Amino acid sequence: MRTHYCGEINENHIDQDVTVCGWAHRRRDHGGGIFIDLRDREGLLQVVFDPDTPDIFATAERVRNEYVLRVTGKVRRRPDGTENPKMATGQVEVLGRDLEVLNASETPPFQLDDEDVSEEHRLRYRYIDLRRPAMLANLKLRARVTNELRKYPDANGFLDIDTPMLTRATPEGARDYLVPSRTHEGAFFALPQSPQLFKQLL
Repeated sequence: MRTHYCGEINENHIDQDVTVCGWAHRRRDHGGGIFIDLRDREGLLQVVFDPDTPDIFATAERVRNEYVLRVTGKVRRRPDGTENPKMATGQVEVLGRDLEVLNASETPPFQLDDEDVSEEHRLRYRYIDLRRPAMLANLKLRARVTNELRKYPDANGFLDIDTPMLTRATPEGARDYLVPSRTHEGAFFALPQSPQLFKQLL
């Protein structure tokens, strides 16, 4: 699928062929070439398409924000004066020689770098909101914290056990969430309120 993440490409990869995948964060048509900022979980990477390859260029002309793309091309240094110090990959770009649209996208309900979007609007389109850099940073932090918390019990001989998610209702006083049984008409499972009973049986 890919050889590198977008944010990993740097000057050490110059003259190398790479394949990257991601969302079209921004597209710019400067007449002599089409520039697409490709975004994945590791960052942004500028990809350039020249009109010398008419088929690929025509595909790039149809790309819009949040299209999911796979690009193969050669890494090269950006021309003098076009470097972008605000990007980790701002010294290089990829000259695309192959472009595949993995998934087209409708016009997004808001731009990912728009800070004036209401919380209600963001939550309505949560799957878009989670692509924003701030939310991605939160997900990465949560994953690191969870991983660190798991290290201690694992190093001390504890077993990580998944208990059943469907069971009989228990008289614990709280309201049960019921799930209809597909194989026993008129019967219901309950979502357990805690794994305590199952773990006490072990």
